[in-house]
Amino acid sequence: MNSIIEADDLSFAYETMPVISHASFKINENEFIGMIGPNGGGKTTLLKLILRFVLPTTGKITVGTKSHQIAYVPQSTKFDKEFPISVIEVVLSGLLYRLPWYGFFKKIDQEKAREALEKVGLSQFANHSFGQLSGGQAQRVLIARAIVAEPRLLLLDEPTASVDSKAEADIYAILKKMQGSMTILMVTHDLNTAINQVDRLLCVQGRVFSLKPEEVCEHYAMGLYHDPLLQIKQPNLR
Repeated sequence: MNSIIEADDLSFAYETMPVISHASFKINENEFIGMIGPNGGGKTTLLKLILRFVLPTTGKITVGTKSHQIAYVPQSTKFDKEFPISVIEVVLSGLLYRLPWYGFFKKIDQEKAREALEKVGLSQFANHSFGQLSGGQAQRVLIARAIVAEPRLLLLDEPTASVDSKAEADIYAILKKMQGSMTILMVTHDLNTAINQVDRLLCVQGRVFSLKPEEVCEHYAMGLYHDPLLQIKQPNLR
């Protein structure tokens, strides 16, 4: 199986504070990976390394796709609810890299944006104001913006962190439908739900460990990422 992300003895530190230490792992094409770990363990930093927002202190990480084929959905996005932008315009912003010089999207791009909205179940809201949406609807629009360019790699930083249970279920259903069509890497604290969705989990706690869903200790769901189990789960190539 071909890998799309490969880390080799990867370490990163902010000045003198180590965050990730000597991590080696692979993520394969079209896998659905859940990323778990304690707060401050390095999950968001690992996403930044994949996105090339920061560079390794030592070691290397290789991402086998072009930057415009990587999509990112942040944990939360602050925006002015009075800003005059429609839902369809938000989705089209995911195609800015191909905007023609004359400043208007082509018909095919408009169609792609509407298809992306249909995939997240919000096609009827295309012309609504983005600022008037509920939190769950807004998060689904951001997923539509991320997938409109048909990425090979989709990164999500706790996409269900600030939505209600109904919206959470909707988001997981959307991701389930996309499973197998792209590589999905999702940071989550909702282990009980995620464990039934993903192919594999990466536990990030300074080091990075690969676990199959059936190998995950029930303590992890309570945020107890204890060392004894981690120490026996040595290098993590699937």
